[in-house]
Amino acid sequence: MSQPITTTEIVIVDIDATTKEEATRMLAERLVAAGRVTDIDGYLQAVAKREEHFPTGIEGGIAIPHAQSDLVTTPSVAVATSKTGIDFGADDGPSTLIFLIAAPASGESAHLEILGSLARKVMHEDFCDALRAEKDPSAIAEIVTREVQK
Repeated sequence: MSQPITTTEIVIVDIDATTKEEATRMLAERLVAAGRVTDIDGYLQAVAKREEHFPTGIEGGIAIPHAQSDLVTTPSVAVATSKTGIDFGADDGPSTLIFLIAAPASGESAHLEILGSLARKVMHEDFCDALRAEKDPSAIAEIVTREVQK
């Protein structure tokens, strides 16, 4: 992967969303603005379809909505932090860290590599705590890219 998977413009600190749909749309808007996704509605349909089969909220206040789509130009992870948390269907309550993974449909390995790497990192409290405490989008982008992109 030549480009970083997370950049400052696809990070939202203290996202102003109350539902998973709002949060996902706000992050997807950033991906479109950054030129990483070509059609927001088509991409959001792919994310919603994935969400129907399995909630993307996991224990520890984490959500990892994701989709592979032909509308994705660059493998990306858009990141949001939330003070109050947003319900993504996790058993232990709302998610305060949201990672929206966008992967090209043709890049099966990129999608699985990002998802696997991110899933391993969010098991580490220090990684999650560092992201939750950080208020600078560029620092969040740097941490995620350094720790998740191999």
